[in-house]
Amino acid sequence: MKRLTKLFKTMNKSENEALSDNIQEGAEQQNPENNTMNTENSAENPVSDGQNNRENEIQQQLADANDKYLRLYSEFDNFRKRTTREKVELIKTAGEDIFKAFLPIIDDFERAIKANETTTDIKTVNEGIQLIYNKMKHSFTQKGLEPMNCSGKVFDADTMEAITHIPSPDEDLKGKVVDEVEKGYLLNGKVIRYAKVVVGS
Repeated sequence: MKRLTKLFKTMNKSENEALSDNIQEGAEQQNPENNTMNTENSAENPVSDGQNNRENEIQQQLADANDKYLRLYSEFDNFRKRTTREKVELIKTAGEDIFKAFLPIIDDFERAIKANETTTDIKTVNEGIQLIYNKMKHSFTQKGLEPMNCSGKVFDADTMEAITHIPSPDEDLKGKVVDEVEKGYLLNGKVIRYAKVVVGS
């Protein structure tokens, strides 16, 4: 009798364990998402750490690029302001060299005027005026100013301005400059005043 009871207990115990295993397997089959979620949760931590590291790197690179951009913009803005200021100063003092060349000529004119107050010799006055004129012409030539010589040349609309046309006194002067009313000037090869001329027709 004792043996039979023990046998039943043993069988019940085995059946209970088997039944418990079956129940557990059934629960796992019914809820596969739980296992998947557990697996994902266990694997999610290293991926999350990698993503955080990558995001931190990108944020740092963005901060560095922004800093470089701000520095570059600041440097460019300073350069622009400095260039504008230098340009304004250059415009203000652009004629400085010309005025420096003028000053000795003004001095000569003042001396000539003072001398002419007491002189009666017209020849001396004319010589003084001629000297001052030559000095002024030489100073301007050094600065790149050249007079145009248009008389007898073919009319050129790029450098000349025709005031009028007159019948040509000579066949050779047809379409050419007969008279130069106002002299033209070039500054370093650029026309700064067109010559006003009379053209033969």
